[in-house]
Amino acid sequence: MPLVAILLKRMKRNLILIIGLILSSNLFGQHSKPDSIIAIFCEEQIKLDGQLNEACWLNAPAIENFTQREQNEGVPATEKTRISVIYNTNEIYFGIWCFDSEADKISAQQMARDFSWRSDDNIEIMISTFNDNRNGYLFVTNPNGALADVWVGDEGKDWNKDWNGVWDVAVEKNEQGWFAEIVIPFSTLKFKNDSTQIWGINFERNIRRKKEQLLWQGWSRLYDVEKISQGSKLAGINNIKQGTKIEIKPYMLGGFEFSEAETENTGKIGGEINFDISPTLKLNFSVNTDFAQVEADRKQINLSRFSLYYPEKRQFFLEGKNYYDMNVGNVKLFYSRKIGIDENTEVPIIGGMRLFGKLNKTSIGVMSIQTYAKDSIPTTNYSVIKVKQDIFKQSSIGVIATQKYSDNQYNRVYGTDFNYSTSGLFGEKNLRVGGTFALSETKNFGETENLNKNNLTYNVFLSYPNDQVEFDFGFSTVQQGFNPEIGFAYRTNYQMLYTELQFNPRLKNQRLFRNLIFKPIDINYYINDDTKNLESITYEWRPFGFVSKSGEFMEFNIIHLYDNPGEDFELIDSVYIPAGSYWNNRFEIQFSTFKGRKIALDAVVNVGEFYTGHRQEYELYTYFNFNRHLNIGLDWQRNDIQLPQNSFTTNEIGGRIDYAFNPKLQTSIFTQWNNEDENILVNYRINWIPKIGSFFYFVINQEFNTENGIELERTTILGKLIWRFAL
Repeated sequence: MPLVAILLKRMKRNLILIIGLILSSNLFGQHSKPDSIIAIFCEEQIKLDGQLNEACWLNAPAIENFTQREQNEGVPATEKTRISVIYNTNEIYFGIWCFDSEADKISAQQMARDFSWRSDDNIEIMISTFNDNRNGYLFVTNPNGALADVWVGDEGKDWNKDWNGVWDVAVEKNEQGWFAEIVIPFSTLKFKNDSTQIWGINFERNIRRKKEQLLWQGWSRLYDVEKISQGSKLAGINNIKQGTKIEIKPYMLGGFEFSEAETENTGKIGGEINFDISPTLKLNFSVNTDFAQVEADRKQINLSRFSLYYPEKRQFFLEGKNYYDMNVGNVKLFYSRKIGIDENTEVPIIGGMRLFGKLNKTSIGVMSIQTYAKDSIPTTNYSVIKVKQDIFKQSSIGVIATQKYSDNQYNRVYGTDFNYSTSGLFGEKNLRVGGTFALSETKNFGETENLNKNNLTYNVFLSYPNDQVEFDFGFSTVQQGFNPEIGFAYRTNYQMLYTELQFNPRLKNQRLFRNLIFKPIDINYYINDDTKNLESITYEWRPFGFVSKSGEFMEFNIIHLYDNPGEDFELIDSVYIPAGSYWNNRFEIQFSTFKGRKIALDAVVNVGEFYTGHRQEYELYTYFNFNRHLNIGLDWQRNDIQLPQNSFTTNEIGGRIDYAFNPKLQTSIFTQWNNEDENILVNYRINWIPKIGSFFYFVINQEFNTENGIELERTTILGKLIWRFAL
């Protein structure tokens, strides 16, 4: 087709440009001395108050050699940062001095647990206790003493913000800056049982009013702090104890639900037991698993002919999720929301077992969950096992198997992947190459039909993710018979070629822009796997975009869409799109302001042709950061659609109010409404951490019908206490 020829011509021209930019890049070191930090043993009792006045802090060696990654790569920091590390047999402490010549301008809007730290002044500590240049823990705090933590895998490729470690922080602010003491029990971390520990480590400080990002080591724009292979080492830790071997977390839940028809009381007990069967491997048992405290899903109006994806929110499945994940392009081979949820109906979980962790260079994840029978749904077992082996310096190979098994049928998926990764291409560039392959097996008991034809999926890719040039290329296939019943595939029966090229040039002596953004090509080209007929094309190019030095972002996109639905499909409320071939052209502007301001916003406008008519799509997200305690967010998505058979408008409105009394006590109200479901959902939560590792939740959920005015349909009130015992 003419479009394909044009794209190939552009790709050839751009490939020459890529090579030129790569070879012309300035290569320089991103390490400065000292490039290791020594922890000292301290017998003195440390009072966690942020004042850093104990004798151990005064005598501990410190690092101060921080360098800018932004705004001016390679330039020394404009404000002094100092960090020391001390430890005792059971805990490690980080002492942090963030000096600031304009302390009254320190920016800190957040206080809640797992706060959104990218808008605040903060300190980030990346620790690789495995010392494997791949995996580790990220701990973040800000001048309000808020806590956030992340389990990081494959140097940022895997990112589990829902991992919650047991640790604490105290902060002191004065006219000289802000100062923090962080304590992390060794029981929170997984590491080898050696008398002498050497860990990978790096530190990042952000000064938001200056848009200044500082790293201790590896401060090239090619790397983030999660790129632990570019960090350095923490030494001096000897003869420590990992501490807790058994952790018991029982819960009690009580409440009631009432509507016009009836009132129903709820009471439940259950819990988890965790065993550290080795310093790096955890065994977990769960009984009567419950998720009453989880916030409701954000409902979405589907204006496409494909499935919608909803993220997992249940903490039980989020902990250690990286040990079970394997994706084939856009297909998730394991999708935990298929467990305990059946077509938006909750199915109670009897219990289950999980084993996850790392032995030397081998990561292991095993899970088996059993659900109760409910109505026509039989009791069902869901199991997954994944093994990943580290190879070379930053690469891996893995295998996975999943199974859903009941009295009626079983479904199994087998997969394998290979990922080659390097940060040394042309001296310091990033490159990833790999592939994933999987097949499914389904059997309905008592039936002889062969359900295992055309049951393969695979994806191969090349990725060049760097600062000024980004390039991706790959090919995927999902055959019509591929059936991952505890996975997720938003569409099947296709072959897809995709490629993306983006340039992010930085202009010297430019006061307004941090970098410009140009994307000459971003294409997804689908053909039907059975007929090999063209099915759809998404081609986007970005003639202009930018990130400003003040933190604003804007992009303008021109989008060409082709879709060829083989049969009529329902768009919404008996409005059908006829089968046929459609070429549509659309224009899009995206804009966002710096989130660290008192008022910030994101906006998207997307207008143009839509099948047989036209569509105007608007999205607006606003953020009101009144102070460190109170944060409010409002959002609105609107679609105006004009078709020959009908014209209609969809509206989705949401809002949330977060109030943090302190880092361990917070409350929130989340509400949503859309004119398709015609109901208002309100979720109110109090989250209290009475001690680190224990939680109390108080939840009120209400549902209002808006078809004829506003009528209360259902109210649920619940309290849940989870208490942690460490043995």
